[in-house]
Amino acid sequence: MMRRVVALVFGLGLALPAWAGAPARSPHPKPRPALAEAAAADPLPDRVIIITSAPGVKRSLRPRLRPGERAARAPAGAPARPDRVLLIASLPGVKRSLRPHPRPRGIARLRPAVARTAPPEPTPAAAPRRTPAPITASGRQGAVCGDRGIIGQRVSPIRGRLAGCRIARPVRVTSIDGVRLSQPAVLDCKAAKALKSWIRKGARPAVGRLGGGIASMRVMASYACRTRNSQPGAKLSEHARGYAIDIGAITLKNGMTISVLKGWRDPVRGKILRRLHRAACGPFGTVLGPDANRFHRDHFHFDVARYRSGAYCR
Repeated sequence: MMRRVVALVFGLGLALPAWAGAPARSPHPKPRPALAEAAAADPLPDRVIIITSAPGVKRSLRPRLRPGERAARAPAGAPARPDRVLLIASLPGVKRSLRPHPRPRGIARLRPAVARTAPPEPTPAAAPRRTPAPITASGRQGAVCGDRGIIGQRVSPIRGRLAGCRIARPVRVTSIDGVRLSQPAVLDCKAAKALKSWIRKGARPAVGRLGGGIASMRVMASYACRTRNSQPGAKLSEHARGYAIDIGAITLKNGMTISVLKGWRDPVRGKILRRLHRAACGPFGTVLGPDANRFHRDHFHFDVARYRSGAYCR
């Protein structure tokens, strides 16, 4: 018991200096007169609005008043005020609410029309060029036209865009009688057999043993759905029926090339080319070369068209 009394006396001795130094006035600032008067006059002033139904806000984060507190603070007969988001509009020192007013309905019609630049009209695309149907092979590489010396493939029937452009039984020839063609030639079998006859009976004897003999030929054209010399209004070319082939040069086994364009006027090569030209008259019904016209200055044209007066060779 004595110990408790001593502890109490000791504690009071420590507290007396603190009480002696305590301020006589509270340091907490007093409320402003205007705010104090406003709060006393209207516990729930109209200047404070609580909005909980704003878009995107499902519930106010401010706690609501308890029913008893609301009844005690609201003046008698005062209309019920909405429990919505605080918006201080007219407290002292605030002349205008910082919250924007809701936009009126139909504001889109009130906005000035904005001149919009019409997007440029798309440039009409050029009409696609009509391309001929691809020539598809329908057989394996091997002998065609019933001749072992003609190597190539059978091709599906061809029908071109112009009337008369067609080959009922075309072949794609890659070599004839051991002579390679620089590119496959699409022909009718009648033209392919005529070409073999010319190589065997005319071209090989004309070249002889020069350069080891003929190794290959440069094919410049075979089947093509077009008019003669591609001239508007002209008759349909024999190329359109697969009856014609254009040869621009021959290459010998030693690599030497005899070109129609460069060799026709040559004193040595020109003689060989003229022998090749003459040898084609017979296997082919029409033979044209550099002396025929300007369209054939760089190649020989051979086709199997027949005339009553015989072969036409120029």
